[in-house]
Amino acid sequence: MKEFKDKVAVVTGAASGIGRGLAGQCVKEGMKVVIADIEGARLKETEKELKASGAEVLAVKTDVSKYKDVEALAQKTLDTFGEVHLLFNNAGVQAETSSRKPPWEYTLADWEWVMGVNLWGVIHGIKVFVPIMLGQKTECHIVNTASMAGLITEPQLVIYAVTKSSVIKISEAMYLQLQHRKAKLGVSILCPAFVTSDLGNAARNRPKELQNPAETQAEPEQPSLLNKIRKGNWKTLSPEQCAELVFQCIREDTFYILTDPLIDTLMKQRIDNILKRQSPTLPEF
Repeated sequence: MKEFKDKVAVVTGAASGIGRGLAGQCVKEGMKVVIADIEGARLKETEKELKASGAEVLAVKTDVSKYKDVEALAQKTLDTFGEVHLLFNNAGVQAETSSRKPPWEYTLADWEWVMGVNLWGVIHGIKVFVPIMLGQKTECHIVNTASMAGLITEPQLVIYAVTKSSVIKISEAMYLQLQHRKAKLGVSILCPAFVTSDLGNAARNRPKELQNPAETQAEPEQPSLLNKIRKGNWKTLSPEQCAELVFQCIREDTFYILTDPLIDTLMKQRIDNILKRQSPTLPEF
């Protein structure tokens, strides 16, 4: 997909971070944009900002973990613009109380919340939008947001990494199935390293029914593992820089969109361990 002007884009998780950057880039490309997020107030702010530039924008409050919400998002998109050409399955969360815990200490609520948004949100987007896009028989593209955490050995953000690894697997299968069918629908997987966002503060949108009891909120600090990853000479992108890269990669039909070459180093270490039948190791720079 190389032409975007007057086409229709849907962006989930569009009220902040990468999603907001993607929505802004859609507007720069001359697209009509449907922005979706669970955070209503920020969603309205984003809508107002995008419309100020003269863009056609529709804001739809959406909980991607709920299939009916995603169905409603698609219907409102079609009712307003008649079609959809570009889908960003971008909404994501990170359970702050589980981010430094070993797997056996996560609560079931942690698992349900993060997997509901990060994994089921993508599944719902695929299930609802792919048949629509295929039925249009026009050039379309889907970008699923994963993370470098899904590609490397990640000892701390375990639930997050599990969901992102799963999204990568789904996206790879989608790509191959669509290629086999010679469909006009392309797929890319976005695996960012460090991009400025409010992901670490995602708990502000955590449903009450999935909150942890107060006594589970405190957690011991284990800085050494995460800090070891951060010791690399990473470049932190702005959401706008990330979005520009994504659109460049869509134009070039790039499947794996990685935001930092240091990810290659960590991926290679993991693959080398697998090929040599060695146990997992912490990242080395």
